[in-house]
Amino acid sequence: MRRIAELSLLTNWLCFIALCTVIVSLNGCAAMKNVQEPSHPESEIKRNDFPVARGEDVVGQLAIIKLEEGDTLPDIARHFGLGINAISAVNPGVDVWVPKAGERITLPLSFILPDAPRKGIVINQATMRLFQFKGDSPSLVVSTYPVGVGTEERPTPMGQTRVARKAPRPTWHVPASIAEDHRKKGDILPAEIPPGPENPLGEYALYLSKTGYLIHGTNKPASIGLRATNGCMRLYPENIAMLYKDTPVNTPVLIVNQPYLIGQRDGVLYLEAHTPFEGSGTGELEKINAKLRSIEKQSARTLDWKKVKEVQAEARGIPVPILEMGQGGYKEEVKPIKVEHPDTLYGRPAMPELKLEAWYVLAADVREEIDARRLAAIINHQGPPIPARVLSKSSGYRVVAGPFDDIGAAREATKRLKIDLDIDGIVIEPAKQI
Repeated sequence: MRRIAELSLLTNWLCFIALCTVIVSLNGCAAMKNVQEPSHPESEIKRNDFPVARGEDVVGQLAIIKLEEGDTLPDIARHFGLGINAISAVNPGVDVWVPKAGERITLPLSFILPDAPRKGIVINQATMRLFQFKGDSPSLVVSTYPVGVGTEERPTPMGQTRVARKAPRPTWHVPASIAEDHRKKGDILPAEIPPGPENPLGEYALYLSKTGYLIHGTNKPASIGLRATNGCMRLYPENIAMLYKDTPVNTPVLIVNQPYLIGQRDGVLYLEAHTPFEGSGTGELEKINAKLRSIEKQSARTLDWKKVKEVQAEARGIPVPILEMGQGGYKEEVKPIKVEHPDTLYGRPAMPELKLEAWYVLAADVREEIDARRLAAIINHQGPPIPARVLSKSSGYRVVAGPFDDIGAAREATKRLKIDLDIDGIVIEPAKQI
């Protein structure tokens, strides 16, 4: 009887959601007529590749975008080549998974280059960003991509290494320590995982001379910009494809930890601050302040130390001018440019149509709609993807994952929900089997 009741509810939900989809679609078309278009097409915005002027350290430009219904910060971040850490830090208070439609957020597309030799690949763990330098001054170009790095328990190693070899469609040979971690969660991994959607290395891998560590793709793009790996550095699938193509074997790779960065552009000194990793904050702060005092002494100009402390405390991850420019104050900072919202966000998880004959998983029953929408968004961004949506009922909302073609796929999704999110899902049979 419980199964029949659940299936009856699901059938009602499907009919309801289909009607709502038509209504929302019609209302959306009317509402768009009153929206004022931003001034710059998003295709014109530089994301990854920047020329580096001689003697300058700051590249790119900040931008602003107006969010639309259904946006998530991970989707906006990926479309513009940013990590979730960066877009969250510069937009404090904005809900990562359910931001408000119409809200304007900053895209931190301006970067201070790491304090390191400008050759090969430099990865700044603190900013979770990779910089690939190509060419020489005065024609130096930097390509930069967000990365996911190691957790506190299994950190990414620091120091100098190199690309020892490259492999497309790599096979993942599961380390014993990782296999043991998964076994404790009830997830038994095979000795190796071949290429495909289940492979966490993605489509391309750069194997470093530091044994056991790689720069690779991922099947979990929402983890880019997080401390979420076992020590490797992972990139969005589209970014690792570009990096793989542009990186010869034996390319030097330097991994640094620089939460505080200073650099010049157009005669203005900038400071960029990020939240430091555990145990490194005090030392890095003392180091950057010593550099600032040295610059102040050499330039015979007074730094705005109040502004310096504000930037360091806020740790918003964007370059901020800090050098006083005489009685006129600061040289006016370039304002962020307004960007049109893309018609389609690249990499946004696709939502398949509801089907009465498919299998589903009931993930949660919640009272508040925003909680249901948040959970559905989190499930949608698992890797590989698990489609999930919110369906209304008389006393609240339900989060339903699916559709799935068979009971095996539904059970596998239920297992992953439990392992990854500690969700006890309930498999629901197709309505046609009643």
